[in-house]
Amino acid sequence: MLDYQAILEEIYESVTNVENKGEVAAYIPELANVPKDKFGINLQLITGENYSVGDSAEKLSIQSISKVLSLTKAFQLVGNKLWDRMDVEPSGNPFNHLSLLELENGIPRNPLINSGAIVVADILLTHLKNPKEDFLNFVREISHDHTICFNNKVAESERLTGYNNYAAANLLKSYGNLYNNVEDVLDFYFHQCSIAMDCKQLTNAFFVYANKGKCLKNRQHLTASQVKRINAIMLTCGFYDEAGEFAFEVGLPGKSGVGGGIVALLPQCFTIATWAPGLNPQGNSYLGMQALEQFTTKTQLSIF
Repeated sequence: MLDYQAILEEIYESVTNVENKGEVAAYIPELANVPKDKFGINLQLITGENYSVGDSAEKLSIQSISKVLSLTKAFQLVGNKLWDRMDVEPSGNPFNHLSLLELENGIPRNPLINSGAIVVADILLTHLKNPKEDFLNFVREISHDHTICFNNKVAESERLTGYNNYAAANLLKSYGNLYNNVEDVLDFYFHQCSIAMDCKQLTNAFFVYANKGKCLKNRQHLTASQVKRINAIMLTCGFYDEAGEFAFEVGLPGKSGVGGGIVALLPQCFTIATWAPGLNPQGNSYLGMQALEQFTTKTQLSIF
């Protein structure tokens, strides 16, 4: 029987003593204010046990982690028609690069890069009656936590500085792959990315991907087939141009965000979330990547 608490404490001791903690995402002004020395882990076992260490109860801006949740809602609403408007291939490029989008006639490589997530936002805007409210309620529902909210300061900070996202949305619009008004789509997208959650809330939200589409309360939100596909996309595309490295070092489906969060899972076993705001050059949490590599090495638990 593994002593998960002791393992998390070993990892905490190891990574918090690392001198290089990366750099916070200063291009979003609100995120530039987050102290770089924050670090936390939460582990949720499929059997119900929960373990945590460090700053795991402190709220972080989930940023691109939200792309998995918006993809899930869109998949619920439109099914496989989703793939008419985007691909499922790794991009091999940073999350905000536009060159492939132009080369491939406005079809994003996958839903977990910015351009793909903007198309997903467009789908949700079309199909939800009150898009922001309905999406937030969906996140609350699968997490079983009605305290989860948008951080409006972060959303506004992104709106004022999101020039690359405006470029991506306008390029998508020019190819006919954005049906709604660019401003409306980006307003939804910036709010989606601004959702604030702690590590435990993240492991609760991602429980559905470890439990064949059933949440912590055993309610079915996705089919087993949909979960398989979303997990595959997380494994191959969840870490931008470092997805191969994450699969190689950690060996779990997962998703990162420039707020410093990472959430990952082993089907039928656990979900795990880390938070450390300092990022590596690829935009992934510098300490979070190290912590998850240590976790799967120490426990010998991965998909491989």
